[in-house]
Amino acid sequence: MTPATRHPTSPTKDARMPTALTRPRAIAGAACRTPWGEAAAGLPGAADTELPKVVGFVVSRFSPLVHDVVTACLGAPGTPDDLVGDLGPRTAVVLATLYGDTTTTDTATQRLVAGQVHSPLLFFQSVTTSILGHLTKRYGITGQLTCISAGGDLAADALRTADLLLDQDDVEQVLVIGVETEPGRRATWVHERIAAEEGLEALPAGDAAVALLLRRTTSGLPELRSVPAEPAPADTTAAWSAPFGWLRALVETAQAAERVSGGRVTRAVVHTGGPDRFQVGPTAP
Repeated sequence: MTPATRHPTSPTKDARMPTALTRPRAIAGAACRTPWGEAAAGLPGAADTELPKVVGFVVSRFSPLVHDVVTACLGAPGTPDDLVGDLGPRTAVVLATLYGDTTTTDTATQRLVAGQVHSPLLFFQSVTTSILGHLTKRYGITGQLTCISAGGDLAADALRTADLLLDQDDVEQVLVIGVETEPGRRATWVHERIAAEEGLEALPAGDAAVALLLRRTTSGLPELRSVPAEPAPADTTAAWSAPFGWLRALVETAQAAERVSGGRVTRAVVHTGGPDRFQVGPTAP
């Protein structure tokens, strides 16, 4: 996947930047996955380095990572914890990833160059959204599926896309997924050469994924809203979230929602890699 044209990342002093969300959105579910073993100690979503296998997917951890974080966010299908239920036709999905499943792409390329027989499974899972087909079948989701990769502030772009979908009459909720696998040599080489030119944020230090289920404002749920952009300090990255790279804003949002739901904080401000700022708090009266 090739990052798109760079978005503006810093407003001029008097410019009034449009906010990412047109209106507040409820956070119905949130989950993170950080399968780094001991290196994930103290990070949200810390998990064993071995992820549960997904039938039909091989070699790469990309699809198992998406599968695991979505299941954690939505609850097991058909159980009382299932947040989809009968809303399958009114549930949309947004998958955001900078480079996609590079392990599958690189493995398939290396086998082709070596003259080996191409694996049908690698051909199937080389499509970034192939794991979404598996998940939507399990949950009965038949709404719109969108996959984005963009230069600039990808986290804000993912939330902006979800916001636009929620303005459609036939969409009740949107599952936002941000995912990146540990960068290999090719992804690292590419990123080092285009990051400054395209305004790209850092890549996560390892495999990482976050899922947020957004709905129209609902009483009793944490609420995500855009707040006016202001000149930010030189470094607005919370120390604990820095290893998540461009995913940090989504991870901070998931953690803020959990803390607001548990009554540990009343509000939390989340900065993205661009001019957008978000606030997570209780539903406004």
